[in-house]
Amino acid sequence: MSMASIKFIKRTSFLTSSQFSSHLHRWIDSSSRNKPPVTSSGRFGTVYGGRQLHTAASISSDQLSTEAPSRQELNFPGGSVKFTSKRIFISGSNEERAHCYRVLNENGELVIDNDLLKITKELAVKMYTNMATLQVIDTIFYEAQRQGRISFYLTTTGEEAINIASAAALSNNDFVFPQYREPGVLLWRGFTLQEFANQLFGNKHDYGKGRQMHVHYGSKKHNYVTVSSPIATQIPQAVGAAYSMKMEKQDSCTITYFGDGSSSEGDFHAGLNFSAVMEVPVIFFCRNNGWAISTPISDQLRGDGIVVRGKAYGIPSIRVDGNDALAVYSAVYEARKMAIENQTPVLIEALTYRVGHHSTSDDSTKYRPVDEIEWWRNDQSPVKRFRKWIENKGWWSNDNESQHRSNIRKELAQAVQNAERTQKPPVADMFNNVYDVSPKNLNEQKESLRKTLKQHAKEYPSNVPW
Repeated sequence: MSMASIKFIKRTSFLTSSQFSSHLHRWIDSSSRNKPPVTSSGRFGTVYGGRQLHTAASISSDQLSTEAPSRQELNFPGGSVKFTSKRIFISGSNEERAHCYRVLNENGELVIDNDLLKITKELAVKMYTNMATLQVIDTIFYEAQRQGRISFYLTTTGEEAINIASAAALSNNDFVFPQYREPGVLLWRGFTLQEFANQLFGNKHDYGKGRQMHVHYGSKKHNYVTVSSPIATQIPQAVGAAYSMKMEKQDSCTITYFGDGSSSEGDFHAGLNFSAVMEVPVIFFCRNNGWAISTPISDQLRGDGIVVRGKAYGIPSIRVDGNDALAVYSAVYEARKMAIENQTPVLIEALTYRVGHHSTSDDSTKYRPVDEIEWWRNDQSPVKRFRKWIENKGWWSNDNESQHRSNIRKELAQAVQNAERTQKPPVADMFNNVYDVSPKNLNEQKESLRKTLKQHAKEYPSNVPW
């Protein structure tokens, strides 16, 4: 998806269900003014029920009664519905696309008359240094995979602002239900470089005990629910957790991250509908980065992206420039406030671009042009854009940049060496933490594996204990 086809706006503009209802009723009043009353044949046109909008065919003129005037609206179970004699269908056209909230342009300059939340120098510099750190992490671990030291990796190149700016706008008490491209949220919350390395090398200090895929981080301490490989499963889980928070009257919410590809899964629709009906404090954060692995967004959706789906479910929604750290921060900050104070779900669609390959198992140059990738990498880089802004304010310099990146490279190189030298978890651990009392069949499998390892000891790594 090209940013050129999206209009940018200067103000956060969530369209709430009550606002939509007000606009709808004013339109119906004006269109039906001075028209004779009609009766219904049993079918109805536009139905506004509670927080949701439903559509069906409107009644035709030859079906209208010519008898005495009758009721002008239907007392439908979902809410009162006014009638119209016009056969009106809601348009499926995307001629006017939903606007995109932006604060900083490509040159790191503030858009005039924006409603940016004021942030301090301390917060801005921390946001930038975390974004730069994320770049260094990706570079070193990507190279480690290419060297054969780890078997798999995913980068966040091009999505650094989404990671760090959204995390900065949350409270550490908010629960995060990530996909696999949000390590920056963990980084912001204090997950150390050594903890990242331990997970990727699957040593005995890895919280998953070497049983998870690489980059499938999790941290109970940081309220970061462990990543699972199947896409979209985290969406209804986040909704359920938010419902629990609502029942316990907690001053917090959940946030779940997912890509545009996940929006085609059933879990996405079930999650949005349940959250809207039950009015739970959850933020749905969609990274619309243009590609679901090799499937372009144009082959996946006919409608106007993801943001319009929130309106269909009665959820306040906003589209934001995902390469603009200030816009992301402002949108998430306001979304969190709305979610908790109004007990409502909120949908955010962040338009960005996945500059890197989908993973180290992918070669994206096979399905998209290299010059397109480079344009997004250089001209639209969220890290470059934010750096220009803090430099223009006198908060950052070339010396600061060199020193920070040098320090992170040294610290990370040491973390990698430590993780690589650390002993692996015991093989027997793969049978633990599933059942309170291990069943007979699992014990038999465990014993069978022990005998196999002992019989073929030379075929297995010597640094992995039983």
